[in-house]
Amino acid sequence: MFLSLPTLTVLIPLISLAGLFYSASVEENFPQGCTSTASLCFYSLLLPITIPVYVFFHLWTWMGIKLFRHN
Repeated sequence: MFLSLPTLTVLIPLISLAGLFYSASVEENFPQGCTSTASLCFYSLLLPITIPVYVFFHLWTWMGIKLFRHN
């Protein structure tokens, strides 16, 4: 069963925020440790940024296809 878009819109930032709080409480070098790809903090910061960028470029591609077909 797939989750709906409004559910994912709320769920993904909450999961990322929980991961960020976990990283802040557990890791001793929290702000500098976010640059390591082995850190949970890196992915909790990366995930909320990746999704809007993906949606933007997906819509950009769709709009380009629509404009190409109608010209």
